[in-house]
Amino acid sequence: EVQVEESGGGLVQAGESLQLSCRVSGLTADKYAIGWFRQAPGNDREGVACLSTTDGTTDYVDSAKGRFTISSDLAKNMVYLRMNTLKPADTAVYYCAVRHQRRNRDRPLDELLGGYYQMDYWGKGTLVTVSS
Repeated sequence: EVQVEESGGGLVQAGESLQLSCRVSGLTADKYAIGWFRQAPGNDREGVACLSTTDGTTDYVDSAKGRFTISSDLAKNMVYLRMNTLKPADTAVYYCAVRHQRRNRDRPLDELLGGYYQMDYWGKGTLVTVSS
């Protein structure tokens, strides 16, 4: 069974950086998509960044491009989200999620970022608060 656990959230000031970590266990040699999503109070959950475990392909939503970087060290079962130049609008609970991209259910990363409900496994989230 795949298990997901996020860490690294906290309170930072606008313009500062923060790195989130996601520990993922239970993966097999199959293809997976691992992504970061966030949910601000009163808002729907939205995608931030996503990667494919087999070829390292990444994708980002427009608000994250140029500021956020998703990376992985799957030998250590870890996925990271480096967030630079944080803004108050980035305040949210950040979730790490995994989709098993088996044959016949392999979806493009940009589609997953636009449809959080397609992810199979979720962590409990970590809160990021950016003060102005």
